[in-house]
Amino acid sequence: MDTKSGQGTGDGRGAAGRARTVAAAGLRGLLLAVVSLTGSITLFVLAVLSIAFVPLGIGFLTTPLVLGGVRAFTDWRRLVAAEWCGVRIPAVYRPLPEGAGPFRRTLLLLGDPATWRGLGWLLTDMTAGFATALLPAALLLYPLEGFALAAGLWRAFTDGTHTGYWYAFVPVSGQATAFGAAALGAALLAVAWRLTPLLLKSHFLLTRSVLGGGSGELAERVRVLTETRRDAVDTSAAELRRIERDLHDGAQARLIAMGMDLGTVEALIDRSPEQAKELLARARKNSADALVELRDLVRGIHPPVLAERGLGDAVRALALRMPVETEVTVELPGRADAPVESAAYFAVSEVLTNAVKHADAHRVWVDLHHRDGMLRIAITDNGRGGAVIGAGSGLAGIERRLGTFDGVLAVSSPAGGPTMVTMEIPCVLS
Repeated sequence: MDTKSGQGTGDGRGAAGRARTVAAAGLRGLLLAVVSLTGSITLFVLAVLSIAFVPLGIGFLTTPLVLGGVRAFTDWRRLVAAEWCGVRIPAVYRPLPEGAGPFRRTLLLLGDPATWRGLGWLLTDMTAGFATALLPAALLLYPLEGFALAAGLWRAFTDGTHTGYWYAFVPVSGQATAFGAAALGAALLAVAWRLTPLLLKSHFLLTRSVLGGGSGELAERVRVLTETRRDAVDTSAAELRRIERDLHDGAQARLIAMGMDLGTVEALIDRSPEQAKELLARARKNSADALVELRDLVRGIHPPVLAERGLGDAVRALALRMPVETEVTVELPGRADAPVESAAYFAVSEVLTNAVKHADAHRVWVDLHHRDGMLRIAITDNGRGGAVIGAGSGLAGIERRLGTFDGVLAVSSPAGGPTMVTMEIPCVLS
C-alpha cells in the first residue's frame, strides 16, 4: 500500500515535470521566434550595408563591430541550443590577432568562411528559423483558443444562426460546435504534450545544419589538434626537464654524497672508528632523504594512490594534505583511462594549490561526477577571487593540459570571490 502511494507521488511529480518542460519549450519557442524575426533582420541589414560601404572606406570602421555582433548573436544561439535542448553547435571562427587594426580585422573577418555562413544563417533564421521556433509555441497556445470558444467566446464571433468563425477546420456557430472546437483543442494539446519539445529541438537542428561548419569545422578541428599536439609535446618536454632537474639537484646529489662518505668511512674505519660512525650516520640520513625525494618524484609523475584507487580516492587523499578545510564529493561509477585520470588529478592539484597560495581561501569544495560522456570537475573556494586565465599563469597550463584530451576550462572569479573553476573532459568510464 505504501509502495503504491509512493509510486503515485512519483508519477505526479513526473507529470508535473513534463508539464513544465512542455510549457518551457512553448515559451522559449515564442521568444526565439521574436528574436529570430527582429534580431536576424536587423543584423543582416546592418551587415549588408556595412560590407557595401567597405569600398568607400566607411565599412572598415563599422564592419568589425557589426560582424562582431553577428558572432555574438550566433554564439548566444549556440549557448541556448546546448542549454535548452542539448544540441551542440561548434564554433569554427578563425581567431583574430590581438591588436589588429580595423582594416586588418575587416579583411580577416571577410576572409573567414564562418562569417558568410553566419550571414547565410541570418537569412535562414528570419524565415525557416522563425517558422520552426513559432511552431512549438503555436501548438501549445492554439488549444487554449478552443477551450475559450467552448467557455463562451464563440458568441463574439457568431450571431447563433450563421457560421462566423472557423477554429482550424471546425466551423463555430453555436455552443455545440464550440464544444467541438474544445475537443479539437484537447487533441491538439495532447499532440503538443508529445511534440512541443521535439519541435523546439528541430529549430536548433536547423541552426546546426547551417552553422555547423562542414569543411570549415574539419579545418578548425585540424587546427585545434595541431595546437594541442604542440602543447602536449611542449608539456612533455618541460616535464622531462623537471624530472632531470629534480634528480640532479636532489636524489642524485645525495647519492653522490653518500658514496663519498662511504669511501671516507672505508679509509677511517681502522684509524678513527668514531669519525667513521659519524660518517655512516650521515650516509644513512642521505640515503633516507634520497629515498623520500625519489618517492616524491614518483608521486609527482603518477601518484600510487591514483594508479591503485582511482581519481576519486586520489583527490580525497590530496584534500587530506590541504592546510585548509576541503570537502570532496565524488560520483564516479567507474574509472577513466589512466592519461585522463592523471591530467584531471594534476589539474585539481594545481587549482587547490592556487586556492591556498594566491586566493587566501579558508575552505574549498571539490565536486567530481560523470554525466553524458563528460568528466566534470568543479572546484569552489571562498578566497578573494580575481583569478584569470592568462599567459604564464597556472590556469593557462591547466587549459593546455586539458586541451590535449579535448577538455575545456572555465573560470568564474569576481573580485572578492568566490572563485569557481570548472573542468570538463570527454571520456568514458570502465
